Amino acid sequence: MSITYDPTDRAGRPVTLHAVDADNWRAVADRAPRDDQRDRVLAPAARYLVLTSREDTWNSLAVLAGDQVTGHIMWARDEDGSHWLGGMLIDASHQGRGIGAAAVRTLTTWLSDREGHPPVRLSCTPSNEAAAHLYARLGFRLTGVEEDGEVVAEWAGAG
Repeated sequence: MSITYDPTDRAGRPVTLHAVDADNWRAVADRAPRDDQRDRVLAPAARYLVLTSREDTWNSLAVLAGDQVTGHIMWARDEDGSHWLGGMLIDASHQGRGIGAAAVRTLTTWLSDREGHPPVRLSCTPSNEAAAHLYARLGFRLTGVEEDGEVVAEWAGAG
């Protein structure tokens, strides 16, 4: 499975999402955030891969910029039909290049285009101002709901 839309990183490389498979799982597992992000992001991405392999809720995807694995993102379908984004991690060496924004745009577009156009949601810790700013810029709006100490946002359309 490969998910491709138009987003590119700042270098003009297409950012695509791929199923985690025998060819890329090690590269995905080795991705890790910056040290100052480890209080908000599981490190390394291998922990997300274990989570998605042990539970039926979340689905892992490799984030590629061009042909290089640069991170991980996962999604789930909730009982109410909504879709959730979670577990996004862009490797420290690839941050600041627009890859995370392109990955979120790609996955959000793909999920919202599914039958019935389900709502797409995500959550983040209130102290994660960089993530909150990114999500707001991409069209996510706070719902006023908190879950497990995180604020919930829903995609309101292209930002």
